[in-house]
Amino acid sequence: MQYISTRDSGDRVSSGLAIVKGISKSGGLYAPENLEDIFNYELFEIFKTGYSKLAAAILNKLLTDFDSDHLVNFAKKTYADSFGSEPAKLRKLEKNKYVMELWSGPTFAFKDYALQILPYLLSEAKEINRINSKTLILVATSGDTGKAALEGFKNSDGIGVAVLFPKDGVSEIQKLQMLTQKGRNVAVFPYEGNFDDTQRIVKKLMTDSDLIKTVNDMDVSFGSANSINWGRLAPQIVYYFYSYLVLVDKKEIKFGDKVDFCVPSGNFGNILAGYYAKRMGLPISKLVCASNANNVLTDFISSGIYSSDRTFYNTISPSMDILVSSNVERLIWDLTDKNDKRVSELYRSLAEKKEFRLTHEEKQRLNENFVAYSCDDTVTENMISKVFNYSGYLIDPHTAVAFDAAEKNGFKNPTIIISTASPFKFSVDVLKALGINSTGFESIRELEKVSGLKAPKAMVDLEHSAIRFRGSYNKENIRSSIINFSSSLI
Repeated sequence: MQYISTRDSGDRVSSGLAIVKGISKSGGLYAPENLEDIFNYELFEIFKTGYSKLAAAILNKLLTDFDSDHLVNFAKKTYADSFGSEPAKLRKLEKNKYVMELWSGPTFAFKDYALQILPYLLSEAKEINRINSKTLILVATSGDTGKAALEGFKNSDGIGVAVLFPKDGVSEIQKLQMLTQKGRNVAVFPYEGNFDDTQRIVKKLMTDSDLIKTVNDMDVSFGSANSINWGRLAPQIVYYFYSYLVLVDKKEIKFGDKVDFCVPSGNFGNILAGYYAKRMGLPISKLVCASNANNVLTDFISSGIYSSDRTFYNTISPSMDILVSSNVERLIWDLTDKNDKRVSELYRSLAEKKEFRLTHEEKQRLNENFVAYSCDDTVTENMISKVFNYSGYLIDPHTAVAFDAAEKNGFKNPTIIISTASPFKFSVDVLKALGINSTGFESIRELEKVSGLKAPKAMVDLEHSAIRFRGSYNKENIRSSIINFSSSLI
């Protein structure tokens, strides 16, 4: 299967090269030329053998230049041990309401499902394409991607990871997870600005021809672990199929029944994986896009107008504090029948006027697949309290935003709410929602008492972990810092 740049239809690459490059020279994202319908009973039989085998089978359809036996091995090494006894655990709360928990991995967030396997995929892709240079992964994170990338790639030979995060735009636990990261090939840069500023500078660095030449002279090439990289997005498609087949296996639904997925959304990668699952035959009626007060996606899906010219809010669901959602570009490419000129035109408009508008036909296609809702922090807090008091089930703020959207959408179809992070990552805000004020690591201990749950040991251990990375970075000093880090890679 070929992957095509959303802004240059002449730029066609294999899946391996799409993973190595991350982003095209034109600034476009690589998207699949076509997707095969794989929804059949044979897939259900594979599902019965476990998450790893299902992941390998689906990735085999998407990464067609990879050896299928190698994919089986990568999936086994990734998912067999690090995600507990029940990856992508599905809980039934009541009729038509289910929660898929995606935070049983090493960093307690859904990003682990892609970023634990991505190092294997990147190394294999480099080998397939006989690329011997070192790779520096540049990552912009709103909280969870950074730690997951650092943990996934730490101590990898020939690969370094540089993570930039908005220094005042992540939770205290998220910040400590990154600043205390161990590994000989990692660097963390707290960046001045919000996530959009951070993401913008990373994209600029990755397409800066002078910088690229400088690091190339050190035998280093840039790569990405953000969801702009197809290698990040492809593994996320798996858990949509998996959760559906769990419902079939438990006789909650019949094979072929339609379901809805409700997804807390920031950069639009997770919900786009659901869209690709639908294109691959999964019987999804609607993908419910859940946003916080930064409701650019809600307005876009409702009106067909994407406008980043609005107030930016720091919320208690910081991983969704985004105004320019990168993966919308891949969706636009689909909605416009893979029209690279149209995509380029729209994104020029977004860069120059901070807005673009879909045609009536494009918006119709959008609304065939997506609905959207948003809520503010007060509603988020009320939802955390409501769910806990009603069912004894503890959720983090991002999941609470999704619960609110699911309720607004109604439960006409069986609805799978995607829970993206452990509530202990946001213990201060979760406790506040439950009427308890606490700070620091005392909030984790207090939340354990209130909930009767145990916080992950690795999270508790952060209290006594040494901070490795300090300082503050901006557009004036980040370039030289990246060059210095590149020169240290072995």
